[in-house]
Amino acid sequence: MGADLWFVTGEGPRLSTIETQADFDKLNAASAIHETLNPIYETVRILRQELPKETTLIGFAGAPWTVATYMVAGRGTPDQGPAHKLKDENPELFGAIIDRLSEGTVDYLSKQIEAGAEVVKLFDSWAGSLKGADFDRYALEPTKKIIAELKARHPDVPIIAFPRGAGERYVGFAKATGADCVALDDGVTPEWAAEHVQVDSCVQGNLKSSHMVTGGQALVDETRKIVDAFNKGPHIFNLGHGITPDADPENVQLMIDTLRGR
Repeated sequence: MGADLWFVTGEGPRLSTIETQADFDKLNAASAIHETLNPIYETVRILRQELPKETTLIGFAGAPWTVATYMVAGRGTPDQGPAHKLKDENPELFGAIIDRLSEGTVDYLSKQIEAGAEVVKLFDSWAGSLKGADFDRYALEPTKKIIAELKARHPDVPIIAFPRGAGERYVGFAKATGADCVALDDGVTPEWAAEHVQVDSCVQGNLKSSHMVTGGQALVDETRKIVDAFNKGPHIFNLGHGITPDADPENVQLMIDTLRGR
């Protein structure tokens, strides 16, 4: 959308900050994103051509709240404090940021689908920092809007929503947003999620990423435990969040072998 973006070794992405209406006014319209993002769409096309037909290609995007936390602070923060401060002090401006990001996210995921993505996933990595009505306003409602607009364009494409850290708010999230599947972090137990979340939708998750570092029998046992817990309904096995740079590829293979060997 026109924000400056660069990367710092060992720290990750940095962005120019959006703190005032003047900063927001400098952003491009949501419809102007595609020239910059065309290499991503081309990558999706290549992957779809190269992957076996039985392998599903999943596209993804950051959810508006999570992306906004980076845009406001200019970087990742431990408590998303700058975004919380702006939404409380200037809800009109922050709402405009969320709306612009929601519009762009619909277009971005739609283009990925057109390029060959067969499923798309919406990552709200910092949804857990939103409480009460803020969770509804900045996590649930934008997700609902994005899913509704994507379903209008691509009714047969499944959509996974991931409100990481939602805790008890995972319950009913699929029904409230229209998501086909809800991804779970490792902060909830598989047994609890099977009883309270899987009754409404497919679930995805939720092995601790640390097992990709430590491996061993604990990895095997936990993988089997998760599969057993979710064996009465639709379940996509996955980690509870992203894989970390210190993960051992041999442990990834052990997880896959354990799944395929069941």
